[in-house]
Parts: sequence; structure tokens; C-alpha cells
Amino acid sequence: MPTSLPTNDTPRASTLQALLNLRRDEVMPVLLAGLFFFCILTALMLLRPARDALGMERGIDSVRWLFIGTAVVTLAVNPVFGWLVARFRRLQAVGATYGFFALSLAGFWGLLVFAPGAVGARSGQVFYVWFSVFNLFVTMVFWALMAERFSSDQGKRFFALISVGGTAGAIFGPWLAGRLAEPLGTPALLLIAAGFLLLALAVAWQLARSATARTNQDAVESNAAGMHRERIGGSAWAGFRAVFRSRYLTAIAGYVLLMTVVATFIYFTRLQMVAAVTDDLDARTAIFGNIDMWTQVAVLVLQLTMTGKIIQRFGLGVALAILPVATAVGFIGLAIYGSFVVLVLLEATNRAVQRGITRPAREALFTVASREDKYKAKAFIDTFVYRAGDVVGAQTEGALGRLGLAMGGLAGVVVPLALVWAALALWLGRAQGHLTSAPRPDRPS
Repeated sequence: MPTSLPTNDTPRASTLQALLNLRRDEVMPVLLAGLFFFCILTALMLLRPARDALGMERGIDSVRWLFIGTAVVTLAVNPVFGWLVARFRRLQAVGATYGFFALSLAGFWGLLVFAPGAVGARSGQVFYVWFSVFNLFVTMVFWALMAERFSSDQGKRFFALISVGGTAGAIFGPWLAGRLAEPLGTPALLLIAAGFLLLALAVAWQLARSATARTNQDAVESNAAGMHRERIGGSAWAGFRAVFRSRYLTAIAGYVLLMTVVATFIYFTRLQMVAAVTDDLDARTAIFGNIDMWTQVAVLVLQLTMTGKIIQRFGLGVALAILPVATAVGFIGLAIYGSFVVLVLLEATNRAVQRGITRPAREALFTVASREDKYKAKAFIDTFVYRAGDVVGAQTEGALGRLGLAMGGLAGVVVPLALVWAALALWLGRAQGHLTSAPRPDRPS
């Protein structure tokens, strides 16, 4: 049962409570968080279609090896991020992370402008790996900050609403790329993306300073002070150890692993179908961009109509279980019909449910974690475990293809995985409910 909100006397407060399930003092932090996520997703989606097209330049098999390279780089970066979080104040660590990626974008821009002859297939593969790491870390840092900034009750009530800002950015990014790529050139898009990252950082600082009412007022004061002054401390490898010491965090890691394995099956199926349609780089970029844009429109519709209500009415477990069920049904349909239209519907449904329902629910799981785990264990799960799932999915899909099993073989693998995945989702929902009432300093176990 969701926590009831206090009754306010003004009609405006009543309207906010009825429509958005927000208290008046929560409006500004939620707007800032939505703007923060809008800037991040705009930066990401400006670059994603080009990343996918460049990755295919040496064939689909090379993309499978790029997944391995991405997982290795992600594992190498994790202890660096853990050290950063342990040694610096949290907002300093956030600033260092976003600042590094903004400078990297400026470096790629300089390479494209001043040394275009050095840009080839190899450079495209480097950009593919860099973007994949960039994609995970900037979103992981955002959600870690949200899990610390807001309480468990608040996360259930408006993480889905905050996600709407990200979806708007995911729609705006491809639209902006389509309008600016030709008059300004592709290199300029990298600087624009860097600008949005810096704007996101400015909003993050403002969000940290904003006051939010939480269930426990003392928690607000200590949390706000901590975000400005405290260091998390601990070991750079603490996140890795925490995941394997806690059943709860291990279950989250297992959920993420299964999710990414299946998502990778969809990704490579898409690459193969697009490769069969055209071998032109620009045409492929356009197809990927269109798929991304319409998928995000579906996400936005889902977020505005269903997400918050599903989480509040049925709980996190059911919300998390919707994705494996929908994915299994989609793969059965793809195995039966095998058309490009069905693929687009499958991918749109998968991404819409994942971003519109699963992601807000999954991030709410971390609101009951300890402060250190919200950054370090979460970083390990959302980056390395995520990319490990990519590698497992890519190699499994490739092996099934070499065996000639194609769509039917994928469906035969996905359906059993989806059953385990859904059962894990229901367990996590119950465990989160128990931990919500547990003493806050305790680490989930």
C-alpha cells in the first residue's frame, strides 16, 4: 500500500496530489531531477544511432568482440570509480565523472576536425566501446544520486515521473541530431552532447541543494548535509564484495544479467535484419534513429499512463515481472512470423516496458541499500554485470546462429530464462518490502 500523502488546504496542492501524487515541497526536486535526466538522455541519444552504425562497419561478428572489449574496459574502470567515490565528496565524484566524459567528447571532436584522416573503422570501434561505457556510467551515477536523494516511498511514487524527463530527452536527442547533423556536421554533435552533460552537472548541484520532505525529517538534514560534505570512504573494490555477500544485491545482479542477455538477443536480431535491408552507413543510421525515436514515443506514452499506477497498485515485484513476460511473448511472436515489423514491435515493447516500468522499479530497489552500496555495489551491477550480460547474450546468439537455430532457437532459450527472470522479480519485490521497514544502517542481506 502506498503511503498516503498529507492533505493540503489549497486547490493547487490537491490537484498536484491527485494528478502526480506529489507534495508541494516535492515539486521542485522532481522537476530538477527530470531536467537532470533530460540532459543526460539528450546527450546519449544524440550519439547512439551513429554508434550502432559505426559498430557494424566491420560486420556483425566484430560487434560481438566489441561487447567483450566493452566488458573488459568496464571492469577496469569500476575500481577507478570506486576509488573516486571513496576519496571525494559525492558531488565532486559526480562532477569528475561527467566532466571526464565531456572532455572525452571534446577529444573525439578534435580528432574528427583536425585529424579526419585518422578516423577509420578502428576509430569507430574505439568510439563504440567508449560510448558503451559512457552510456552505463552516466545513467548509473544519475540513479545512484536519485536513490540517495529520495526515500523508498518517494522512489515508488515518482521515479517513474522522473523517468519521463529522460524519455523526453531520448526523443529530443535523435530529433536534434536529425536537424543539426547536416548544417553543422557530425563532429559538432559531440560538442553539443558535451554541453548537455555540463548542463546536467549544473542541475545536479542545484538538486542537491533543494529541500525535500521525507518521511523522517532528520533523514533529510543528514542526507542533504552528507551529499555536500561526507565522503563514502571504504575500498575501491567494496562494491564487488558487497554484491556477493548480500542475497538481495546478488538477486538484483541476477535480474540485470538475465535482462541484458535477452536484450542482447533482440539487439543482434535487429542488426541482422537491418544489415539485410541495406549496407549503406547513412541509411543504417537513419533506420536506427527512426527505431529509437518511435520506441521512445512508446516509452513516453507508457510512462504517462501506466507506470506509476502499476508500481503503486501492484508493487515492485509485479512491475519487475512484466518485462520477462512481455519479452517471452514477443519472442514467440517473432519465431512464428519472423518479419521486420514484428521485430520493431518486439524491440519497442521491450524498451518501452524496460524504461517505462522496469527501470523506475529497479532503481527503487536501491533506496533501501546502504549509502556505500548505492554507489559502489550499484556501479558494479549497472556497469560490469550489465556488460557481462551483453557478452553472454552476444556469444550465445552467435553460437545458436552457427548451429542454424535462428529465431526458433532463440525463443527456446528465452522462454525458460523468462520464467526464472520473472520468479526473481517477484522475490525482489517481496525482499524490498521487508527491507523498507528494516533499520536504515543495515546492509541488505
